[in-house]
Amino acid sequence: MTNKTDTLTDEIIALEKGALDKWFKGDASGYLTLWSPTNFSYFDSSKPHRVDTYAEIKQFVLAHVEGKLFADSYDFEDPRVQINGDMAVLTYQLYAKTSLNDMRYNCIEVYEREGDDWKVIHSTWAFIRPMDMDFGQTKTLV
Repeated sequence: MTNKTDTLTDEIIALEKGALDKWFKGDASGYLTLWSPTNFSYFDSSKPHRVDTYAEIKQFVLAHVEGKLFADSYDFEDPRVQINGDMAVLTYQLYAKTSLNDMRYNCIEVYEREGDDWKVIHSTWAFIRPMDMDFGQTKTLV
């Protein structure tokens, strides 16, 4: 990697971890700031369809997650950033025991440069090996 690539890799990982730090304290503002308000989509293992707008994900997060999701710690494992011009893809595995559920996700965050900022334009959170999970043990989200 070059110094420029190393710097951008560190920046992307810091943006994501900053959002996660807030997320697990019941504060969704980190992601609400990080997600692109003009060009955003999201796949979540618990939703049957892709979310296609920032407005839709914001409404869901504020109604069902904000102030309700807490974890004392989380594990952010094996991050990898792949960069091509004004696009970067961050992949990692996320583990956390939260107030709502036990998280074990493969995370994919597609970043795009918007002006001077990097914003997430697509996010996918998929269960790690869902065939190993006991879905009867999840807590009610709503």
